[in-house]
Amino acid sequence: MEINHAHTLMAKALDYRALRQDLISSNIANVDTPFYRSRDISFEDALVKERAKLHNLPSKKLQMAVTNPMHLKGSNDDFPPKAEIFFRDGHMARNDGNTVDLDVETTEMAKNGVMYNALVMALKKNSMLFKSVIDSSAKI
Repeated sequence: MEINHAHTLMAKALDYRALRQDLISSNIANVDTPFYRSRDISFEDALVKERAKLHNLPSKKLQMAVTNPMHLKGSNDDFPPKAEIFFRDGHMARNDGNTVDLDVETTEMAKNGVMYNALVMALKKNSMLFKSVIDSSAKI
């Protein structure tokens, strides 16, 4: 992976982690809202799509057959890649229909915070690497 692609992918990962933090915060804020369903993003899927876009990898999406050049072109909804927000099911709804589990949300928030900080440190290290190369080449 080229350095600029790695930097771009890490920056996108930070964006997705920030979005996930907002969603988890929203879930926690709505812990007492009747019929509220907890939401999350498919973080890994969003990064895989972003990587495919950066490296011009072929899409696994079935292409529409064109039998006549006069046919309309199909739309490509995957680009730019977007994080898909989904309802996190699998937790029992309470009597009021709310599916937010405070233990799950706080655990996910802690994990997301650790991953966010790790990405920030990786970006700083990546930037320091470039700075040291530039500084050493200036001395020559």
